Amino acid sequence: MTRLARHYVPEQPQHVILQELTGPAFLDEGDYLYFLACLADAARVADLAVHAWVLMPDAIQFLVTPSYESSVAVAMQAVGRRYVETFNRRHGRRGTVWRGGYRATVIEPDRYFLLASQVIDHAPVRNRLVAEPGNYPWSSYTHHVGLRVDNFIKDHPLYRALGNTPFERQQAYRDLGVQLLDEREVNDLMQSTLEGWVLGSAEYCAWAAQTANRRLMPLLLRDRPPQGSHDTRPRTHGLTKR
Repeated sequence: MTRLARHYVPEQPQHVILQELTGPAFLDEGDYLYFLACLADAARVADLAVHAWVLMPDAIQFLVTPSYESSVAVAMQAVGRRYVETFNRRHGRRGTVWRGGYRATVIEPDRYFLLASQVIDHAPVRNRLVAEPGNYPWSSYTHHVGLRVDNFIKDHPLYRALGNTPFERQQAYRDLGVQLLDEREVNDLMQSTLEGWVLGSAEYCAWAAQTANRRLMPLLLRDRPPQGSHDTRPRTHGLTKR
């Protein structure tokens, strides 16, 4: 199925993925720190609200809310140009770092926002880089549980609704991470992002399509694929549980 153009629905969050091309996108601590600096600058210029992030050697994920239709594209292009140029110069390399452009999808916030945030923050554990999410320095997990402040993050209302105080929100988020994620929903999130289809209930998808004035889902609209269909999904290196 041909993937449609990237979508935008005002005030709705998006899950974004970048995947490496032929080798690690980060070779040392300086690379990670520089990418975050690029991201912070690009998000400010593009008026892009960043809610969650993770940088892994073979994949990057973000949870963002764009303020206008090309907000995500502007930010990703700015980060890509600036980071790749410096990365290649530092390590004596040439060419691009990521496989094609970024992949993104609009998600229904009430149903999928906190799931997407947990998937992002726990990606290093799922990919066996660390045993605990707090042991991985290159994700927003430590921000969300109060161990660090990422100044470029804008906490989403659904995160703020977890508690009346920062401590309550941080503890509630930590408690969410103890619960097992629904693998079906995780797979739906990843697949929707890679294919560029909006993710949500039938009612939400209909509303989003009407708001965006364009088709945002395959013609066969459904919340979830049938049982047993996951084996047919394309494999995504570094993004699914091993």
